[in-house]
Amino acid sequence: MSKTVLITGASGNLGIKLTEGLKSRFDLRLLDLRGGESVESADLTTADDSWLHLFSGVDTVIHLAGEPKPNAQWERCYQRNVVGTRNVLAAARKACVKRVILASTNQIMAGYRFLKDTVFGDSEPKPLNPYAVSKLICEELGRSFAADTGISFIALRIGFVLDGKVQPKPGMGIGLWGQEMWLSDGDLVRGFEHAILARDVPIAVLNLVSDNAGMRWDMSKTNKLIGFTPQDSYTPSISPEDKLEDERAKKARLKPGAWLDQFFNPIV
Repeated sequence: MSKTVLITGASGNLGIKLTEGLKSRFDLRLLDLRGGESVESADLTTADDSWLHLFSGVDTVIHLAGEPKPNAQWERCYQRNVVGTRNVLAAARKACVKRVILASTNQIMAGYRFLKDTVFGDSEPKPLNPYAVSKLICEELGRSFAADTGISFIALRIGFVLDGKVQPKPGMGIGLWGQEMWLSDGDLVRGFEHAILARDVPIAVLNLVSDNAGMRWDMSKTNKLIGFTPQDSYTPSISPEDKLEDERAKKARLKPGAWLDQFFNPIV
């Protein structure tokens, strides 16, 4: 019998890719704020019966919905990511689903961009913007949810997924770091499929990137816990645009914590 998988944020970039890639393997239920063809409209920041009942009979929830922009302000990130995730976890608990898979983000580890360290799933988080902080909070909500309910929780820290069918290339954004953590559409789908089918994973935070040259994101834990090894790869090539982007980012790092001004008014 096919597993029933509910995907939130199904009309977004990741949602479209995963729906297309998983529809032949699983019975999919699709939710998104915008709705769409075969997609139920749902505002996950408000818990009501318009969407809560759709969790009934679900085996796995893939939670993609939320604020997608790394430069978004805290108020927007908090409402769409933190509150939305809290409501999804509450619905999953009530429906007694077997697993929740959170689309987390590479942004949680952005502070490693200009370091030499290997980035492990359990490395110290180094978020540099409110968006990343909100996603880190979502991971912690998931850990507590799993410990309290016994329902499996897997957070996948997704690499750089491009919109549409665009292929990786120099100058695509985030400097050389972005190229090194590119995640192909195929590896995205295969990674989530492995996360759906993996056995005996109570709680896990895992990296999900393709096998790119120079890639510093450790994938051994991902392989060990859900049996996934990336199949695609890319060899980065730095462009003048990448060099400028890296220089701008390095200068911004000279004021660590400056992004906290978005949370608090400075005391003069």
